[in-house]
Amino acid sequence: MKILPSINCHEDLLRLTDDEKIQLCAEIREFLISSVSKTGGHLAGNLGVVELTVALETVYDTAKDRLVFDVGHQSYVHKLLTGRRDAFDTLRQFGGLSGFPKPSESDTDAFVAGHASSSVSIALGMARARTMLHQDYQVVALIGDGAATGGMAYEGLNDAADSKEPMVVILNDNEMSIGKNVGGMSRHLSKLRSSERYLGVKRWYRRTLYSVPGGKQVYLFSSRAKNRIKHFLLQTTIFENMGFKYLGPVDGHDLRDLISVLRAARDMQEPTLVHVVTRKGSGYQFAEDDPAKFHGIGKFDTATGKKLAGKVRTFSDSFGDTIVDLAEKNPKICAITAAMPGGTGLLRFMKQYPQRLFDVGIAEEHAVSMAGGLSKQGMIPVVAIYSTFLQRSFDQLIQDVAMLHLHVVLAIDRAGLVGDDGPTHHGVFDVGYLRQIPGMRILAPASLMEQEQMLTWAIEEYDGPVAVRYPRGTEGAYQDSAWDKETGVVCHRSGGDVTLITYGTMINPVLEAAEILAASGIHCTVLRLLELSQLPAEDILEKMPENKTVVVIEETAANSGIKQALAWELLQRCPESRIYGIDLGREFVPHGDQKKLYALCGLDASSIAEYVNGVLSDEK
Repeated sequence: MKILPSINCHEDLLRLTDDEKIQLCAEIREFLISSVSKTGGHLAGNLGVVELTVALETVYDTAKDRLVFDVGHQSYVHKLLTGRRDAFDTLRQFGGLSGFPKPSESDTDAFVAGHASSSVSIALGMARARTMLHQDYQVVALIGDGAATGGMAYEGLNDAADSKEPMVVILNDNEMSIGKNVGGMSRHLSKLRSSERYLGVKRWYRRTLYSVPGGKQVYLFSSRAKNRIKHFLLQTTIFENMGFKYLGPVDGHDLRDLISVLRAARDMQEPTLVHVVTRKGSGYQFAEDDPAKFHGIGKFDTATGKKLAGKVRTFSDSFGDTIVDLAEKNPKICAITAAMPGGTGLLRFMKQYPQRLFDVGIAEEHAVSMAGGLSKQGMIPVVAIYSTFLQRSFDQLIQDVAMLHLHVVLAIDRAGLVGDDGPTHHGVFDVGYLRQIPGMRILAPASLMEQEQMLTWAIEEYDGPVAVRYPRGTEGAYQDSAWDKETGVVCHRSGGDVTLITYGTMINPVLEAAEILAASGIHCTVLRLLELSQLPAEDILEKMPENKTVVVIEETAANSGIKQALAWELLQRCPESRIYGIDLGREFVPHGDQKKLYALCGLDASSIAEYVNGVLSDEK
């Protein structure tokens, strides 16, 4: 009989025997592979933490205790065990189950997650709140070795160790973030987990004690003796030097051992770090063989592991090909990625120019500051980072790049709505904060051809900080190019009733909206901005009809785009102008299919046409 359907909370797990929990783990893997194959999602990481999550939900009651996920895409097993199994067919779909922890979805989700390296800081805040409010619950932070490459993780660890607050940090060490882990911490953990002498002694020690009467109890409470053995065989860890009690490395797929160690860590009542070694994709051979592919995957065939959707050329692919072509001609060009060479399209560059590709781990601030150093000494660094993650580097962009007007090229991927990853990943703030930076040029291609031309100019001709922002996926119906470095705005359509202004791939629904309006007798002038830092007000006014009604359409959060700045420029020159705008609004946009999200936010063609109709009707 299946066990998984009967598990909805901590108490349900406590009723299971060890053997039943092991069977449960097998059922969870089977469920995840089947379910994610139909919805898409983050598979490899979740398969790697099945036993770890079952152990956590057994030792801790997450309805009361606080389990803080770092990044959070490995929270599917937690959701399965906390009453959300029946909603998995809606995973990452509009109105359905989020792919990340979400407190509004369940009280067992302690905090929102989506970005990396913050879990220890959040958990420490919760632990301190518990102490000050004299409350009784446990606090656990679950952080992967990939997220542990981020500097914020060490700020949190340093303070947590000094605080003496009872809390547990679990380091899920699977040697992966999205790409292969890099850096000194990765080497340190590798040294710890590869100490076969220590692990061999540990296995012998447990086996011997379990074979004698009362030995199991001795083993469970013999952490002091175990630590003496460990210290004899291994050098002191960085975590112990910080002030943590260190337990591990522990086999992350040995459920019984995990439960024992987690109980011991919980009962220590001091800052404790448990080092758990897991295998990403565990239990599904295709994911084990290619964990990067199955980190985040669309619908796939479970029997073959192959994606069901056909391959289309994306903006990320185009960027990767362009930078390789440019690097062939110029040895000063180098590329920087924050743990995402695959996601940003840099795998070909990494293979062809390994000495000129720098994967800094999940450390966006470091990536930007290092780019400043590279540029200052004569290199041309191209920093490829998702829009939502570039937010972390705002200070470094100002202090370490713009102040010296350094030639650093930002390749900003996933600009705009990204769909099923939701609010933690939508790239809807970069236009607003980049426009504040003196000397920063911001280019917005509407097609793959235009992206290539803009990147070429940004790398080969411009001499200061420049950003080229482009969306997830591929181009729309508009596949031409109007790029001219001397031109700030291009007219796609002329009409006397209203002027629609947009940029980037939003040109597609705007042109479609213009067609809808034309069918009802409203004729639009459609203008597209090529650059967002320097707004060409004079050129816009020259191209506008006598009717000075303007509607600005942009895929940004409210007040994070160009509407207000453009209105100021136009009204100074033409006081009779009437400026309106459509954007994503002031609320965080949920997850779901991009088309549904555009309709929800009023950015699909029919909604744009309806809005323009309303504006013109009100003006009559």
